[in-house]
Amino acid sequence: MSAITIRELPKSATQRLRLRAAANGRSMEAEARAMLLAALEGPSPDDNSWIEQLMELGREAGGVELPTLPTKSPADDRDPGGHCPGP
Repeated sequence: MSAITIRELPKSATQRLRLRAAANGRSMEAEARAMLLAALEGPSPDDNSWIEQLMELGREAGGVELPTLPTKSPADDRDPGGHCPGP
């Protein structure tokens, strides 16, 4: 097992960790370990495709309104004489 030291943790974070550990009947070290392991078990941002990351950013920003474009049928591309345009 490895040991880590976390320096410059804000006092408010230390206090919240202390309260959370007490609520769960654990030491601060055990609570920090449980939190770290739980965070690492979830999907990492790298596990998502770029489109999933973009969609998540949109949700975090409150959503994005995109205009709805009218759809065209293939018949709309024909000239009045009924011929389809060439490539």
